[in-house]
Amino acid sequence: MTETAPRTQPRRSDTTRAAILRAARERFAADGYERATIRAIAADAKIDPSMVMRYYGSKEGLFAAAAEFDLRLPDLTAVPAGQLGETLVRHFLTRWEGDETLVALLRAASTNPGAAERMRGIFADQLTAAVATFGTDPATTARRAGLVASQILGLAFTRYIVRLPPMVDLAPEELVSWIAPTLQRYLTGRVEN
Repeated sequence: MTETAPRTQPRRSDTTRAAILRAARERFAADGYERATIRAIAADAKIDPSMVMRYYGSKEGLFAAAAEFDLRLPDLTAVPAGQLGETLVRHFLTRWEGDETLVALLRAASTNPGAAERMRGIFADQLTAAVATFGTDPATTARRAGLVASQILGLAFTRYIVRLPPMVDLAPEELVSWIAPTLQRYLTGRVEN
């Protein structure tokens, strides 16, 4: 007699958590951190607001969970050294324009310490690791990554949050032409003492 393995079905709590996170990502992207409410997120997820609080504890806890974000940085070891800046600008423009979560996180980071910490973690961990892969001096890797982040976050803030007309009006290719040389210098330039 053979024993059949029990069927594993998703637990109801897993389905509820997924619905909450999906609703939260959409609401934070549409309304920003400050205007999004637990009640609106719960309504979007078709659950009682107390369930949101049960699973995530607070709006900030929910946002931190909803803002899990992988920058999906390209393998910089496969990029010719002279094209690193261009590759990163193109990559980030694609990421910003293709995913509302990062825009919501940036919007929230400008006013909320928890969201700012989450943004710092994402960029510090992921970008520094990527910069380290192509052989920068370990003593300058974190600084180089920080300078790249300052340009990328500044670009995103002016283009997607403040919506500064000159930044919004520039086509992606023009942005690459303007910003790539600066990133290239940050990534590969010599540091003068």
